[in-house]
Amino acid sequence: MLKTFNRGGIHVPENKITAGAPIVDVPAPREVVVTFSQHIGAMAVCCVKVGDQVKRGQLIAKANGVVSANVHTPISGKVKSIGKLKTAFGYPCDTVTIVASDEDVAFDAENIPTPRTDEEIEALTSEEIKDIVADAGVVGLGGATFPTKVKLTPPADAHAEVLILNGAECEPYLTNDHALMLACADEILEGVRYIMRATGVKKAVFGIENNKKDVIELFNSKLKGEKSIVVQALQTKYPQGGEKQLIKAITGKEVANGALPISVGALVQNVATAYAIYRAVRLCEPLISRIITVTGKSVEKPGNYRVYLGTSLKSVVDVAGGIPKDTGKIVVGGPMMGRAIVSLDTPTTKGVSGLLFLNEAEARREAEEPCIRCGACVRDCPMGLEPYLLMSLTENNEVEQAEEHGVRNCIECGCCAYTCPSHRPLLDFIRLGKAKVNDMIRKKR
Repeated sequence: MLKTFNRGGIHVPENKITAGAPIVDVPAPREVVVTFSQHIGAMAVCCVKVGDQVKRGQLIAKANGVVSANVHTPISGKVKSIGKLKTAFGYPCDTVTIVASDEDVAFDAENIPTPRTDEEIEALTSEEIKDIVADAGVVGLGGATFPTKVKLTPPADAHAEVLILNGAECEPYLTNDHALMLACADEILEGVRYIMRATGVKKAVFGIENNKKDVIELFNSKLKGEKSIVVQALQTKYPQGGEKQLIKAITGKEVANGALPISVGALVQNVATAYAIYRAVRLCEPLISRIITVTGKSVEKPGNYRVYLGTSLKSVVDVAGGIPKDTGKIVVGGPMMGRAIVSLDTPTTKGVSGLLFLNEAEARREAEEPCIRCGACVRDCPMGLEPYLLMSLTENNEVEQAEEHGVRNCIECGCCAYTCPSHRPLLDFIRLGKAKVNDMIRKKR
């Protein structure tokens, strides 16, 4: 039986152009620019200096507090510079530039970390597994980039009853998780077992949308006879991969506004995060690469690419055939929750799941018209909000009223803007409203 969440949501054209495309490894570049803010929380603190010789996988920026994450170099080389660089969205961020020599490239080709043996892994305690995950700089790879160790360490009075693996990948166009699940099912399952050991969870459920029947069949075949890890096929519906929506679909429980998933006994991890945990625990490798979907109707070589972090987005695009001539907008992520970028001359980070090239017709915004009070945005909001009202309150700078009407509960899925017949920029104003509310709260403290 296919399950889904029961409030709101929409059905959008999938455009999964790269579904079934194998993972292509992009060679490590000779020069990387690694940013120190690749996660939610405090920016990591640089622990190298100009002129230092570093080795692939070496720590170059340390986590700064509980909600932060370590950053490592993906290549061996010399630290060329340390400074600030604008991100793909135009915000300044601390970075380090590392340049590899011929000797560094040869070293990386010959020196691969020795994997832990089964005996060594069996001897690890739950806390040691969590520490390995933290040391490796693992963060949520579904888009939120929340430091994974924090998720694996719930409050003392909370208990996780079920681990949910997010394999929904409900965003149109994106297929990086799909490709990873097909190519690395065994490794993902091993990562899941490490998560279960680290948290003491006895049951794990893969939530996978039914448009990925090949993945569902693959995992069911590998889990035949397994009772502690199962697969739950889900209806293909957006935003099925939202954390609260996924929990509702699989457990039937609803996470209250402002509460965390652990409040209903759930722990949610993306399948790519489970794979990163496998690489950290088994292969002793920090998070220095990820799978990115490069796609669009006019892209010459659309596909799923394994890219080293710090690689310039422009060089990734070049591998896929370059920027299409009819490009009207370039989006990092998917078309629903992704954001348009100002430049490709910025590095790949842990949170980049896709590069989407929308042609001029797709990118064109229709002229905004007055709200006709049709209620479509209310009907389709998976969080039960009133987007039309939140936009109006933000426009009129009624910040306290916006907070009272739950603007911070918005998950920014974009259902409201997509479904609005008047083409009103609902999500843009709701994002602005959230920022205003957060600023108001900071000033009150």
